[in-house]
Amino acid sequence: MTVAAQTTPMRGREIAFVGGDGAGKSTLAVRLHQALNDAGHPAILVGKHSTTIPMDGELSAYVDRLNALVYRRDARVAKACGDHYWLLALAAWYTLQDKLVIQPALAAGTHVVLDNSHHKILARYAVNPAVSIQLAEQVFEHLTEPDVVFFLKIGAREPLARRGSFTSLEAGHSGGDDEDFIRYQDTVLAHLGEQQQQGGWLPIDVTAMDEAAVFKTAAHALTDLLHLNI
Repeated sequence: MTVAAQTTPMRGREIAFVGGDGAGKSTLAVRLHQALNDAGHPAILVGKHSTTIPMDGELSAYVDRLNALVYRRDARVAKACGDHYWLLALAAWYTLQDKLVIQPALAAGTHVVLDNSHHKILARYAVNPAVSIQLAEQVFEHLTEPDVVFFLKIGAREPLARRGSFTSLEAGHSGGDDEDFIRYQDTVLAHLGEQQQQGGWLPIDVTAMDEAAVFKTAAHALTDLLHLNI
């Protein structure tokens, strides 16, 4: 009598997205997530409000409470707590999401489409003179490194014209004029460009591309880089 050897599932791949506000990251993430599953590649979509821990309601409830503290807070509370507090609060959130959602999925052979990469947080703190960029890098350095990072590159004027409005955070709390938004977003984009030098990033200039063209470019890249045919 022979016993069938147990097989360990092939590790899933983590696919992340970065870019300025309004670049189309979430739209692309949703579409690629659906396309992966449709093509028979099990995948989950992880965003900044993803708090469900499979088969563990208590952990899910705990992560959801942390999510509420970090992302569903009053603007006055956010200002009162200060930049260092929010850096560490965000680090706690990303740590739990990485440990409890992303790592188990990858270990089980499920691909992770990450629509809220920490790289943008780093870029925003690089613009903030009140917080050491070295500290910001340290509190995120233990996170799982994505297999590929799609960097959607577009100047701030086009997303602003398309959306017509922006939040104070999206302007770096620097003012309410369109130029404040544009100046801050372009500075953040430049810092993302510096992170690109780490490798594993795929820049896509989406300035003159419609949604279908961006998806087609990203889909071809997943086939070429990760051998995920969609």
